[in-house]
Amino acid sequence: MTVLTRRQFGSLALVSATQARSLFGARDAAPATLDQTLRDSMTRRKIPCVVAMVATPDKVTYTAAFGKRDSKSGVDVKPDSIFAIASMTKAITTTAAMQLVEQGKVKLHEPVSKYLPQLAKLDVITGFDSGGKPVLKPATKPVTLHHLLTHTSGFAYDTWDESMLKYNNLHGGPAAGVVAPVTPLIFEPGTRWQYGTSVDWAGKLVEAVSGLTLEQYFQKNILQPLGMKDTTFIFPADKFDRLVSSSRRQADGLLKEDARAMPVPPKEYNGGGGLFSTAPDYVLFMQMILRHGKGTNGAQILQPKTVAMMTTNQIGDVSAGKLKTFRPTISSDVDFHTGATDGFTYGFLINKTAYNGGRSAGSLAWAGVENTFYWIDPKRSLCAVVMMQFFPFVDKEGVGLLSDFEKAVYASVS
Repeated sequence: MTVLTRRQFGSLALVSATQARSLFGARDAAPATLDQTLRDSMTRRKIPCVVAMVATPDKVTYTAAFGKRDSKSGVDVKPDSIFAIASMTKAITTTAAMQLVEQGKVKLHEPVSKYLPQLAKLDVITGFDSGGKPVLKPATKPVTLHHLLTHTSGFAYDTWDESMLKYNNLHGGPAAGVVAPVTPLIFEPGTRWQYGTSVDWAGKLVEAVSGLTLEQYFQKNILQPLGMKDTTFIFPADKFDRLVSSSRRQADGLLKEDARAMPVPPKEYNGGGGLFSTAPDYVLFMQMILRHGKGTNGAQILQPKTVAMMTTNQIGDVSAGKLKTFRPTISSDVDFHTGATDGFTYGFLINKTAYNGGRSAGSLAWAGVENTFYWIDPKRSLCAVVMMQFFPFVDKEGVGLLSDFEKAVYASVS
């Protein structure tokens, strides 16, 4: 591991003119303003690197890359640098599942145990006895695809749920590389929102129904049709020079960089995370959503009525997007929209009220655990992605940069 010193962080701000480029029309943001905001925020917050893009449904309007791929080599990060996008995978898995719904191969409100029999009999954790053992009762409702795609199934990641952390500590947790282990639920399906392995299971459902691995399904039905040539679960050796290093916040507040290493191919494909991608690739996916299911190249990925469901709150008055951390080295407390009650669609967090100085009400968003973020604003016909690569998730400096950039984007297009 390499400790990034203050001097090294300062050097990350030095960027050549070729590292930031833009394609702006009369209604688009001023590139110099966005460059300055992004570069200054990265330097002030001592973030190793950032790649950001803004686009309309039809064109990219801003692209920038600042900082270094890794501190040891001093190689500049570039717009097509490759990041581990973690849970930004979930929206793509949701798209795959919704394609199967369109084809009549699966229904949103039928029990998923029809395809995943291991989910037929699930228990709910109701508490722990005096000896620390979990108290379980059979779930009275079946888990459906609707529950999985909206995170209302009751499945939980232990990073953000104390009961699941206690349960995993008692039972040893899932083995390394195991995707979507069968665990108790933390509530009856459909009664609450909680971030967890729901979309991991949706990925298993896609594999079971389609007969393809998730990598095969994604490439055939989403990634290749959209031209997302750098997005994959299996990192190609010939692109290793484009992989951005990851860093971790230490107790002293500094970031410590992990040595770059060739990613090992996964034993299983995870619908909840695991893709590698680039900002340009993810913009193509977001533009497809803005274009009601059709890619910029004309590829029809989803039907407009399906995208309408994916851009509409599906959980009523239940609050989404707020999480207390129980693994602070992995994630800080999560509150995407302080003081507001956000909802969740099939695949996305949706804000019911506008962000102060930022995205409109009805915008869609999610993120990856190493501080990769995106939002889609249908009302303003724009989308944006901001990619960094460090832990913990929603680190105050990473969220601060995201906010700085978002406000600059809207200030410059208003």
